[in-house]
Amino acid sequence: MFEFGWPWLLALLPLPLLMRLVAAKQQNDAALRVPFFEQAQSIAQGASAQGKPIGRYLLLWLIWSLCLIAAADPQWLGEAKSLPYTGRDLMLAVDISQSMDENDMLPPGVSRMEPQYRNYNRLDAVKAVIGEFVERRQGDRLGLVLFAGQAYLQAPLTYDTATVNQLLQETQFGFAGSATAIGDALGLAVKHLKDRPEGSRRIILLSDGANNSGKIDPMDAARRANAMGVKIYTIGFGGDERVIQTAFGTRRYNPSSDLDEQTLQEIADITGGQYFRARSTDELVQVHKRLDALEPIELDELTVRPSKRLFFWPLGLALLLTFLLALSFIPFTGSRVATRQQQAWGAKV
Repeated sequence: MFEFGWPWLLALLPLPLLMRLVAAKQQNDAALRVPFFEQAQSIAQGASAQGKPIGRYLLLWLIWSLCLIAAADPQWLGEAKSLPYTGRDLMLAVDISQSMDENDMLPPGVSRMEPQYRNYNRLDAVKAVIGEFVERRQGDRLGLVLFAGQAYLQAPLTYDTATVNQLLQETQFGFAGSATAIGDALGLAVKHLKDRPEGSRRIILLSDGANNSGKIDPMDAARRANAMGVKIYTIGFGGDERVIQTAFGTRRYNPSSDLDEQTLQEIADITGGQYFRARSTDELVQVHKRLDALEPIELDELTVRPSKRLFFWPLGLALLLTFLLALSFIPFTGSRVATRQQQAWGAKV
Protein backbone atom coordinates (compact mmCIF):
# COMPACT_ATOMS: atom_id res chain seq x y z
CA MET A 1 0.00 0.00 0.00
CA PHE A 2 1.27 3.45 -0.92
CA GLU A 3 1.01 6.44 1.42
CA PHE A 4 2.70 9.72 2.36
CA GLY A 5 4.31 10.32 5.71
CA TRP A 6 3.56 14.07 5.55
CA PRO A 7 0.60 14.39 3.14
CA TRP A 8 -0.29 17.93 4.27
CA LEU A 9 2.80 19.24 2.44
CA LEU A 10 1.03 18.58 -0.86
CA ALA A 11 -1.27 21.51 -0.05
CA LEU A 12 1.64 23.76 -1.10
CA LEU A 13 1.50 22.59 -4.74
CA PRO A 14 -0.39 25.68 -6.04
CA LEU A 15 1.90 28.09 -4.15
CA PRO A 16 3.96 29.15 -7.24
CA LEU A 17 0.74 29.92 -9.14
CA LEU A 18 -0.55 32.02 -6.25
CA MET A 19 2.72 33.92 -6.10
CA ARG A 20 2.52 34.51 -9.83
CA LEU A 21 -0.95 36.02 -9.50
CA VAL A 22 0.03 38.36 -6.68
CA ALA A 23 0.98 41.72 -8.16
CA ALA A 24 4.26 43.04 -6.82
CA LYS A 25 4.44 46.66 -5.78
CA GLN A 26 6.74 48.57 -8.13
CA GLN A 27 9.30 51.04 -6.86
CA ASN A 28 10.76 53.90 -8.89
CA ASP A 29 14.04 54.12 -7.00
CA ALA A 30 16.23 51.07 -6.69
CA ALA A 31 16.99 50.15 -3.10
CA LEU A 32 20.05 48.12 -4.05
CA ARG A 33 22.54 48.63 -6.88
CA VAL A 34 23.45 45.44 -8.75
CA PRO A 35 26.37 45.99 -11.20
CA PHE A 36 25.47 43.04 -13.42
CA PHE A 37 21.68 43.61 -13.35
CA GLU A 38 21.46 44.73 -17.00
CA GLN A 39 23.34 41.64 -18.18
CA ALA A 40 21.12 39.32 -16.13
CA GLN A 41 18.02 41.11 -17.42
CA SER A 42 19.15 40.72 -21.02
CA ILE A 43 19.71 36.98 -20.50
CA ALA A 44 16.25 36.60 -18.97
CA GLN A 45 14.64 38.52 -21.81
CA GLY A 46 16.49 36.40 -24.32
CA ALA A 47 15.35 33.24 -22.57
CA SER A 48 11.76 34.39 -22.90
CA ALA A 49 12.24 35.18 -26.58
CA GLN A 50 13.91 31.85 -27.33
CA GLY A 51 10.90 29.64 -26.79
CA LYS A 52 7.49 29.47 -25.26
CA PRO A 53 7.60 30.88 -21.69
CA ILE A 54 4.66 28.69 -20.69
CA GLY A 55 6.81 25.61 -21.24
CA ARG A 56 9.45 26.82 -18.84
CA TYR A 57 6.83 27.76 -16.26
CA LEU A 58 5.33 24.28 -16.45
CA LEU A 59 8.77 22.71 -16.08
CA LEU A 60 9.54 24.84 -13.03
CA TRP A 61 6.19 23.94 -11.51
CA LEU A 62 6.91 20.25 -12.18
CA ILE A 63 10.26 20.54 -10.39
CA TRP A 64 8.49 22.24 -7.48
CA SER A 65 5.89 19.46 -7.38
CA LEU A 66 8.53 16.72 -7.36
CA CYS A 67 10.37 18.41 -4.49
CA LEU A 68 7.16 18.61 -2.48
CA ILE A 69 6.35 14.97 -3.19
CA ALA A 70 9.82 13.99 -1.95
CA ALA A 71 9.38 16.11 1.19
CA ALA A 72 6.01 14.46 1.85
CA ASP A 73 7.93 11.20 2.41
CA PRO A 74 6.28 8.71 0.02
CA GLN A 75 6.36 5.15 1.39
CA TRP A 76 5.38 1.69 0.25
CA LEU A 77 3.93 -0.37 3.11
CA GLY A 78 4.20 -4.13 2.88
CA GLU A 79 1.89 -6.77 4.26
CA ALA A 80 1.32 -6.76 8.01
CA LYS A 81 3.55 -9.23 9.87
CA SER A 82 3.37 -10.59 13.41
CA LEU A 83 6.66 -10.54 15.32
CA PRO A 84 7.26 -12.27 18.65
CA TYR A 85 8.27 -10.05 21.53
CA THR A 86 8.40 -10.10 25.30
CA GLY A 87 8.68 -7.47 27.95
CA ARG A 88 11.65 -9.17 29.66
CA ASP A 89 14.91 -7.22 29.79
CA LEU A 90 17.96 -9.34 30.67
CA MET A 91 21.42 -7.95 31.41
CA LEU A 92 24.35 -10.37 31.47
CA ALA A 93 27.28 -9.33 33.69
CA VAL A 94 30.32 -11.49 32.95
CA ASP A 95 33.59 -11.54 34.89
CA ILE A 96 36.64 -11.32 32.58
CA SER A 97 39.28 -10.79 35.27
CA GLN A 98 42.66 -12.50 35.03
CA SER A 99 41.48 -15.37 37.25
CA MET A 100 39.15 -16.43 34.42
CA ASP A 101 42.30 -17.60 32.62
CA GLU A 102 42.49 -20.59 34.96
CA ASN A 103 42.65 -23.80 32.88
CA ASP A 104 40.40 -25.95 35.06
CA MET A 105 37.54 -26.41 32.60
CA LEU A 106 36.61 -28.85 29.85
CA PRO A 107 34.31 -28.27 26.88
CA PRO A 108 30.67 -29.33 27.42
CA GLY A 109 30.27 -33.11 27.27
CA VAL A 110 33.99 -33.91 27.63
CA SER A 111 34.62 -36.04 30.70
CA ARG A 112 38.39 -36.51 30.60
CA MET A 113 41.37 -34.28 30.02
CA GLU A 114 42.85 -34.70 26.57
CA PRO A 115 45.86 -32.80 25.18
CA GLN A 116 43.80 -30.62 22.85
CA TYR A 117 41.75 -29.31 25.81
CA ARG A 118 44.53 -28.44 28.24
CA ASN A 119 44.29 -24.73 27.39
CA TYR A 120 40.50 -24.59 27.74
CA ASN A 121 40.07 -21.91 30.39
CA ARG A 122 37.07 -20.55 32.27
CA LEU A 123 36.43 -17.74 29.82
CA ASP A 124 36.32 -20.22 26.93
CA ALA A 125 33.74 -22.23 28.86
CA VAL A 126 31.67 -19.10 29.55
CA LYS A 127 31.74 -18.16 25.87
CA ALA A 128 30.52 -21.60 24.86
CA VAL A 129 27.74 -21.94 27.44
CA ILE A 130 26.47 -18.36 27.64
CA GLY A 131 26.73 -18.09 23.85
CA GLU A 132 24.20 -20.93 23.51
CA PHE A 133 22.05 -19.38 26.25
CA VAL A 134 21.98 -16.06 24.39
CA GLU A 135 20.95 -17.75 21.14
CA ARG A 136 18.05 -19.48 22.89
CA ARG A 137 16.66 -16.20 24.24
CA GLN A 138 14.98 -15.21 20.97
CA GLY A 139 12.39 -12.57 21.86
CA ASP A 140 14.11 -11.21 24.98
CA ARG A 141 16.06 -7.98 25.06
CA LEU A 142 19.61 -8.82 26.05
CA GLY A 143 22.47 -6.60 27.15
CA LEU A 144 26.07 -7.42 28.04
CA VAL A 145 28.27 -5.92 30.78
CA LEU A 146 31.89 -7.03 31.03
CA PHE A 147 33.84 -6.35 34.18
CA ALA A 148 37.20 -6.87 35.84
CA GLY A 149 38.93 -3.93 37.55
CA GLN A 150 36.36 -1.72 35.78
CA ALA A 151 32.91 -2.41 34.37
CA TYR A 152 31.73 -1.27 30.96
CA LEU A 153 28.75 -1.80 28.71
CA GLN A 154 29.67 -4.03 25.81
CA ALA A 155 26.15 -4.28 24.34
CA PRO A 156 23.01 -2.28 25.27
CA LEU A 157 19.64 -3.96 25.53
CA THR A 158 18.69 -5.28 22.12
CA TYR A 159 16.69 -7.98 20.37
CA ASP A 160 19.76 -8.68 18.23
CA THR A 161 20.99 -11.69 20.17
CA ALA A 162 23.39 -12.67 17.39
CA THR A 163 25.33 -9.43 17.84
CA VAL A 164 25.39 -9.83 21.64
CA ASN A 165 26.80 -13.33 21.21
CA GLN A 166 29.39 -12.09 18.71
CA LEU A 167 30.56 -9.39 21.12
CA LEU A 168 30.84 -12.00 23.86
CA GLN A 169 32.90 -14.33 21.66
CA GLU A 170 35.31 -11.48 20.82
CA THR A 171 36.02 -10.76 24.49
CA GLN A 172 39.65 -11.06 25.59
CA PHE A 173 41.54 -10.77 28.85
CA GLY A 174 42.78 -7.30 29.64
CA PHE A 175 39.74 -5.48 28.28
CA ALA A 176 38.86 -4.15 31.75
CA GLY A 177 41.89 -4.77 33.95
CA SER A 178 42.76 -7.72 36.18
CA ALA A 179 40.82 -7.17 39.45
CA THR A 180 37.12 -7.84 40.13
CA ALA A 181 34.58 -5.01 40.50
CA ILE A 182 31.32 -6.84 41.15
CA GLY A 183 29.60 -3.79 42.66
CA ASP A 184 30.40 -1.58 39.67
CA ALA A 185 29.13 -4.25 37.27
CA LEU A 186 25.83 -4.51 39.13
CA GLY A 187 25.49 -0.74 39.32
CA LEU A 188 26.06 -0.38 35.58
CA ALA A 189 23.59 -3.16 34.76
CA VAL A 190 20.94 -1.64 37.06
CA LYS A 191 21.48 1.77 35.47
CA HIS A 192 20.62 0.42 32.02
CA LEU A 193 17.48 -1.28 33.36
CA LYS A 194 15.99 1.69 35.21
CA ASP A 195 13.92 2.91 32.24
CA ARG A 196 12.55 -0.53 31.37
CA PRO A 197 9.08 -1.76 32.43
CA GLU A 198 8.78 -3.01 35.99
CA GLY A 199 8.46 -6.72 36.56
CA SER A 200 10.66 -7.62 33.60
CA ARG A 201 14.11 -6.53 34.79
CA ARG A 202 16.63 -9.32 35.29
CA ILE A 203 20.40 -9.54 35.82
CA ILE A 204 22.55 -12.67 35.53
CA LEU A 205 25.96 -12.13 37.11
CA LEU A 206 28.79 -14.64 36.72
CA SER A 207 32.03 -14.36 38.66
CA ASP A 208 34.85 -16.59 39.91
CA GLY A 209 36.24 -14.24 42.55
CA ALA A 210 35.49 -11.61 45.18
CA ASN A 211 34.84 -7.91 44.94
CA ASN A 212 38.26 -6.24 45.35
CA SER A 213 37.94 -3.17 43.12
CA GLY A 214 35.52 -0.49 42.05
CA LYS A 215 33.64 2.33 43.76
CA ILE A 216 30.30 0.62 44.51
CA ASP A 217 29.78 -1.91 47.28
CA PRO A 218 28.01 -5.03 45.96
CA MET A 219 25.46 -4.93 48.81
CA ASP A 220 24.59 -1.30 48.05
CA ALA A 221 24.13 -2.19 44.39
CA ALA A 222 21.92 -5.16 45.36
CA ARG A 223 19.74 -2.99 47.59
CA ARG A 224 19.41 -0.43 44.82
CA ALA A 225 18.39 -3.19 42.42
CA ASN A 226 15.81 -4.50 44.88
CA ALA A 227 14.33 -1.01 45.26
CA MET A 228 13.88 -0.87 41.48
CA GLY A 229 12.36 -4.34 41.28
CA VAL A 230 15.37 -5.90 39.56
CA LYS A 231 15.89 -9.60 40.24
CA ILE A 232 19.52 -10.81 40.23
CA TYR A 233 20.69 -14.36 39.59
CA THR A 234 24.31 -14.96 40.59
CA ILE A 235 26.63 -17.75 39.46
CA GLY A 236 29.86 -18.73 41.19
CA PHE A 237 32.05 -20.38 38.58
CA GLY A 238 35.26 -22.40 38.86
CA GLY A 239 36.51 -25.83 39.86
CA ASP A 240 37.15 -26.91 43.47
CA GLU A 241 40.27 -28.91 42.76
CA ARG A 242 43.03 -29.02 40.21
CA VAL A 243 45.95 -31.40 39.92
CA ILE A 244 49.21 -30.25 38.34
CA GLN A 245 52.60 -31.87 37.89
CA THR A 246 55.56 -30.03 39.34
CA ALA A 247 59.26 -30.78 39.70
CA PHE A 248 58.51 -32.08 43.18
CA GLY A 249 55.63 -34.33 42.11
CA THR A 250 51.85 -33.99 41.99
CA ARG A 251 50.26 -30.98 43.65
CA ARG A 252 46.60 -30.39 44.37
CA TYR A 253 45.10 -27.01 45.05
CA ASN A 254 41.72 -25.19 45.04
CA PRO A 255 41.59 -22.79 42.05
CA SER A 256 38.41 -21.19 43.44
CA SER A 257 39.78 -20.25 46.85
CA ASP A 258 39.07 -16.56 46.10
CA LEU A 259 35.42 -17.14 45.20
CA ASP A 260 33.18 -15.15 47.57
CA GLU A 261 30.11 -17.36 47.61
CA GLN A 262 28.62 -15.60 50.61
CA THR A 263 28.46 -12.24 48.84
CA LEU A 264 26.97 -13.78 45.70
CA GLN A 265 24.37 -15.59 47.84
CA GLU A 266 23.42 -12.39 49.67
CA ILE A 267 23.07 -10.43 46.42
CA ALA A 268 20.63 -13.03 45.11
CA ASP A 269 18.70 -13.17 48.40
CA ILE A 270 18.29 -9.37 48.65
CA THR A 271 16.75 -9.13 45.17
CA GLY A 272 14.66 -12.31 45.27
CA GLY A 273 16.88 -14.19 42.84
CA GLN A 274 18.94 -17.35 43.29
CA TYR A 275 22.59 -18.27 43.64
CA PHE A 276 24.07 -21.15 41.63
CA ARG A 277 27.42 -22.88 41.97
CA ALA A 278 28.99 -24.25 38.77
CA ARG A 279 32.20 -26.24 39.23
CA SER A 280 32.48 -27.39 35.62
CA THR A 281 31.29 -26.51 32.15
CA ASP A 282 28.59 -29.18 32.29
CA GLU A 283 27.30 -27.77 35.58
CA LEU A 284 27.24 -24.30 34.01
CA VAL A 285 25.11 -25.73 31.21
CA GLN A 286 22.67 -27.10 33.78
CA VAL A 287 22.54 -23.74 35.57
CA HIS A 288 21.50 -21.95 32.39
CA LYS A 289 18.89 -24.59 31.67
CA ARG A 290 17.45 -23.89 35.12
CA LEU A 291 17.50 -20.18 34.34
CA ASP A 292 15.55 -20.89 31.14
CA ALA A 293 12.95 -22.68 33.29
CA LEU A 294 12.85 -19.94 35.95
CA GLU A 295 12.57 -17.14 33.38
CA PRO A 296 10.67 -18.62 30.42
CA ILE A 297 10.34 -16.54 27.28
CA GLU A 298 6.79 -15.18 27.23
CA LEU A 299 6.05 -14.44 23.59
CA ASP A 300 3.28 -12.12 22.49
CA GLU A 301 2.55 -10.91 18.99
CA LEU A 302 3.45 -7.46 17.73
CA THR A 303 2.00 -6.50 14.34
CA VAL A 304 4.20 -4.36 12.13
CA ARG A 305 4.12 -3.27 8.50
CA PRO A 306 7.52 -3.10 6.82
CA SER A 307 7.94 0.16 4.92
CA LYS A 308 10.19 1.21 2.07
CA ARG A 309 10.85 4.92 1.64
CA LEU A 310 10.66 6.21 -1.93
CA PHE A 311 11.51 9.92 -1.58
CA PHE A 312 14.74 9.57 -3.55
CA TRP A 313 12.87 8.85 -6.82
CA PRO A 314 10.99 12.20 -7.10
CA LEU A 315 13.96 14.04 -5.61
CA GLY A 316 16.34 12.53 -8.16
CA LEU A 317 13.96 13.36 -11.02
CA ALA A 318 13.67 16.95 -9.76
CA LEU A 319 17.46 17.31 -9.74
CA LEU A 320 17.68 15.88 -13.25
CA LEU A 321 15.04 18.29 -14.61
CA THR A 322 16.80 21.19 -12.88
CA PHE A 323 20.05 20.22 -14.54
CA LEU A 324 18.38 19.98 -17.96
CA LEU A 325 16.70 23.34 -17.42
CA ALA A 326 20.05 24.92 -16.62
CA LEU A 327 21.59 23.38 -19.74
CA SER A 328 18.85 24.90 -21.90
CA PHE A 329 20.20 28.37 -21.13
CA ILE A 330 23.77 27.67 -22.22
CA PRO A 331 23.43 27.80 -26.07
CA PHE A 332 21.23 30.87 -25.94
CA THR A 333 23.53 32.70 -23.55
CA GLY A 334 26.51 32.05 -25.79
CA SER A 335 24.73 33.25 -28.93
CA ARG A 336 23.43 36.33 -27.10
CA VAL A 337 26.92 37.33 -25.98
CA ALA A 338 28.27 36.73 -29.50
CA THR A 339 25.53 38.93 -30.99
CA ARG A 340 26.33 41.74 -28.57
CA GLN A 341 30.05 41.49 -29.39
CA GLN A 342 29.30 41.71 -33.10
CA GLN A 343 27.10 44.78 -32.55
CA ALA A 344 29.82 46.44 -30.52
CA TRP A 345 32.41 45.65 -33.26
CA GLY A 346 30.13 47.10 -35.97
CA ALA A 347 29.65 50.29 -33.99
CA LYS A 348 33.39 50.76 -33.72
CA VAL A 349 33.86 50.24 -37.46
